[in-house]
Amino acid sequence: MSVTGASNVLVPTVDLMVYVFFVVLAVGLVSLLVSKRFNVSYIPLFMFLGILVGPVLGLLNRGLANELFNYVRVFGLVMILFTEGHTLSWKMLKRNSKTILTLDTLGLLITALIIGGIFSWLFHVPFIVGFLFGAIVAATDPATLIPLFRQYRVREDIETIIVTESIFNDPLGIVLTSVAVAMLVPEASSARFLETIAGYIGLYPAAVVFFLYQMGASILIGIVLGVVGYGILKRTEVEDFPEIVIFSLVMAFGGFLLGELVQASGYLVVTVTGIVLGNHKVFFRDDIPVVKRVMRAVEREVHFNESLSAIFTIFIFTLLGASLNPEIIKGHIVQGVIIAFVLMLVARPMASLPILKWRPFKEYLFISLEGPRGVVPAALASLPLTLGITYNNPDLIQWGEIILSVTIITVLVTVLVETLWVPVLRRELLEVRSIEREMKRAGYKPPS
Repeated sequence: MSVTGASNVLVPTVDLMVYVFFVVLAVGLVSLLVSKRFNVSYIPLFMFLGILVGPVLGLLNRGLANELFNYVRVFGLVMILFTEGHTLSWKMLKRNSKTILTLDTLGLLITALIIGGIFSWLFHVPFIVGFLFGAIVAATDPATLIPLFRQYRVREDIETIIVTESIFNDPLGIVLTSVAVAMLVPEASSARFLETIAGYIGLYPAAVVFFLYQMGASILIGIVLGVVGYGILKRTEVEDFPEIVIFSLVMAFGGFLLGELVQASGYLVVTVTGIVLGNHKVFFRDDIPVVKRVMRAVEREVHFNESLSAIFTIFIFTLLGASLNPEIIKGHIVQGVIIAFVLMLVARPMASLPILKWRPFKEYLFISLEGPRGVVPAALASLPLTLGITYNNPDLIQWGEIILSVTIITVLVTVLVETLWVPVLRRELLEVRSIEREMKRAGYKPPS
């Protein structure tokens, strides 16, 4: 799937791939140094330096960057989500489970409907086309939020709600997209599984069944793999390098593959597996020596995973920037920016209000204003255009070009704005400023 309309892909060679790795890692290093020097988020720096070395200067071939992005986004998201699963507190998950579940279902649907309606009105297209766009951009991005909240710490329960919502709403965003595709292009191969169910019970009940199956199967597989992984750590000596590294990779990518094979969400599988392993002291009761050995193994595993996730984050956003097609974007830049700000300032806050109304207003505002769109919308952006070309549908081709352009603009704007304003929001809305001032007076300098 081409997410950015790229063309003229170079045939990869060893020298070319080494060159790409060098350029991307150099971009990452420069971005991190600038981020540290000026205390700004490094994620938009990855993207904009990617644009600089790609479309602007031509140091990276746009077509090759696009092809690599389609692979790296999968490998990277698997490791990022697997790692984050280890660090999620089961206590916090239980405490905020109702909020997270409602945001991931009702909140996501309301967001898709609102922004879909605005898109339909702004571009004078049928509402189902607008809903397809809304479904594509509805999911928030864990690949952006996880490293963002490692750079800018907030209270654990707020971080848990925002990050876990982003992890669990990716499957629903894909299901919503599948529903819209099935309604718009019933003959599409991506809609066959859903259409098969719909043949017995109707499209909308089928969508609910499909979603429940994806969530249920993914959680079950993740729990089973987590238990198996704990058993391996308990009964074997894999807590040292390099065994623990290989164990981590096998669990992450094996879990993803198994989930995808049974039409579940591989991303959700690896997240749940990580949660089980990371909270093993809560779920399993063993002798103290066993607990200490497993804890030591998990700590080493997380240390490796965090380093690998940081590298994947650099590759994901740098290659995304390098693969962008300026010709596609500039045709709808004004409408795209309008859509992006409506999504950030209207659709998500409206969708979150009935769910978060019981929380203090400033906390509600912070949560509703932190929902950048990223890898999943970028990956789904070209789907309508691809379907239009595949099934020779001129209307869908035209609509698909608009959706592709506006989705990429939405990703760029939301990632840029919502990563840059997070230090201001956490200071003004979460009162981090006064806490940090007191800590500095006590002689402690908190991390940025």
